Amino acid sequence: MSPLDHCACAVLARYPSLLRPSHPIALGNRGGFSGARLWRADSAAGPLCLRAWPANETAEQLAFRHALMMAARKELPFVPTLFATSDGATALTHEGRFWELQEWLPGRADFHASPTSARLAAACRALASLHLCWGQAGASFGPLPGVQRRLDSARLGDRRLPAGWRGRVSPTCAALVERACPLLDAHLPQMPLRLQRWAAATGPLQPCLCDVWHDHLLFEGDRLTGLIDYGAVKLDTVAVDLARMLGSLGGDDEPTWQAGLRAYREVRPLSQEDEDLARELDKTGVAIGLLNWVRWLAVEARPFEDEGAVYRRFGELLERVEGWGAA
Repeated sequence: MSPLDHCACAVLARYPSLLRPSHPIALGNRGGFSGARLWRADSAAGPLCLRAWPANETAEQLAFRHALMMAARKELPFVPTLFATSDGATALTHEGRFWELQEWLPGRADFHASPTSARLAAACRALASLHLCWGQAGASFGPLPGVQRRLDSARLGDRRLPAGWRGRVSPTCAALVERACPLLDAHLPQMPLRLQRWAAATGPLQPCLCDVWHDHLLFEGDRLTGLIDYGAVKLDTVAVDLARMLGSLGGDDEPTWQAGLRAYREVRPLSQEDEDLARELDKTGVAIGLLNWVRWLAVEARPFEDEGAVYRRFGELLERVEGWGAA
């Protein structure tokens, strides 16, 4: 048993006996890239998911997310229940990390294996329902963070490759980087133009997931049973979530976008301005994602636990940008 597995057992001991499984199963990061660690465990209360957040997590961020999750769970069954420790807290600290325990929701993240129109509609209605729930307290107004993040990344992103970088990465990684660089040279300079309409704009802001994509949507048949991973929640425009979800599920397929937006509007109003912004945030977000992988792998030489998952994600972004043709 690893030191972190011992920590997981010590953390679980601080929950009521109903929530104390004897043998949590380590899942690593389960294909994610946030630095969180996960365990699955069966208990008298049902299957559980224990999460250790990375060291840069803060108490303020965690409290913000937990309050939102608990409010949403009262109305929406696809939001996981958070469990409290024996002293009533929904988070605890142990060995320099924050930990949380929530229910393990049923279903599989397999939309791409079975991309039905009913599943697409269920996902978009669920997102709209979550936005409605989180927007009940009233939206604030301000500059659009999702736009500013992309503009800052394009302006400050360094894709100059250091001497000898090929010797520090695998041949697969090197081939992906070499395909990406000319695409970034072509498309990144266009980003300020694509977002110019919103660069100085203000608009309604509310809590948004900011990382709602294929692997965070669980299905049983055509029914959406889980919307998981709230680690990126922050105040933003709802267009950020629509961009991330529809870009992940449908890429550049226009019928998918039309059907998804129509399903979302069945639950929550959506302005033409937000729809237009979602489309631009999707494309610019894909370009920034490609830039990030080049920087992380070839410039910063960051280690990742699951190289296969990294290369699959890198390849998906490449294929989308290559499909756009000339800038």
